[in-house]
Amino acid sequence: MASNFGELVLLLGDHHMPTRANSIPEPFQRMLVPNKMQHVICTGNIGNVEEYDRLRELVGGNSSSVHCVAGEYDFAAAGAAAAEGANNAASASPPSFPETKVIQLGQFRVGIIGGHQVVPWGDLSALAMVRRRLNADVLVCGSKRQEGVVEHEGGYYIFPGSITGAYSSITSNANPSFILLAVQGVKVVCYVYELKGGEVGVSKTEFSKQ
Repeated sequence: MASNFGELVLLLGDHHMPTRANSIPEPFQRMLVPNKMQHVICTGNIGNVEEYDRLRELVGGNSSSVHCVAGEYDFAAAGAAAAEGANNAASASPPSFPETKVIQLGQFRVGIIGGHQVVPWGDLSALAMVRRRLNADVLVCGSKRQEGVVEHEGGYYIFPGSITGAYSSITSNANPSFILLAVQGVKVVCYVYELKGGEVGVSKTEFSKQ
């Protein structure tokens, strides 16, 4: 698959499990099978250690291929559980994620941010400042529940939305979504998957580095 489509990169985030959602929707679970993607990018708010381990399994257990940043509520439930049971603290201990991260995909520098640090959430002018500070061509951002790809001030901004459809302080009713990137050197093809009424819809966007 990788040879035909280039590097396949899964973008997702804002699970908020188990506080705001019980699980990833079953139609998405059937699509997200191990060893199909080369990278996973997560915008934070995973919710528990088990979900992080599932992301690792998608790329063959390779932690270096899972690129996560911190969300404002990451591992709140897991931390409370670890405090209650000292015997389980070691196994329940979550990894520490940075506020931002930059990785190289094909010819693109890709920045990642949870999005809660930018006020108002999803504001393109504020995000453009972050992208320039990170010296990135593309910025992947969480917190904003409206998924999709936007071009603004010479850069691209990708919003995977919430993989579980979890609510936020600005959106009470969100459709579950994630994005799959096919990176081929100077070209990126973005497939946006959204669950509506029990059916998975997909839209496609392409962009290239000039």
